[in-house]
Amino acid sequence: MASLATLPISDRDDTPLHAPAPHVTPDQRAALTRLRLSAMACRVAARTDLYEACALLSLDGEDAKRTFVDTLVKCLPSALQRRVIWFTPGTDTLSFDESWTLRCLTCIRANDLANLNFLIKSRVSPADRRYIGYLLSQISEQFSKD
Repeated sequence: MASLATLPISDRDDTPLHAPAPHVTPDQRAALTRLRLSAMACRVAARTDLYEACALLSLDGEDAKRTFVDTLVKCLPSALQRRVIWFTPGTDTLSFDESWTLRCLTCIRANDLANLNFLIKSRVSPADRRYIGYLLSQISEQFSKD
C-alpha cells in the first residue's frame, strides 16, 4: 500500500489572516453604507411581502431612495430563501451578499444585462426575480441622481 505524503505546514507569520478587501468605488461605498444602515434599522421591522412592497413604493426624492433600499433589505431574505449578511457601516470587508448586491448595481449602471441576469438567476427564486431586478434598478437610478 502506498503512503500519502502531506504538504509541510508553513510556520511563517507573514501570511494574511483575511483576504484583502475588494476595491469599492465611492459611489458603491455610499450605496453600501445606505444598505447597511437600512439593514440595521430593518432588523426589528416586520418582514414584507415582495409583491405588495413593490406595489406600494413611493417615487419621490429622498423618500424614494430610502423606500427602495428598505424594501430590498426587508425582502431580499425571502427572495434568496436564506438569511442575508450585512456588516455594520464602515466595515472594510464585504459579505458575499453585499458583494453580490454591489455587483448587481454595477451591472445595471454599465447596462450589462447578461451578467445581471446571471447574477439574479443564480440566487433569486424564480417568482421574485422580476421584483428584485426592479428594486435593484430603482436603487441604481436613485443613487446615480446624486
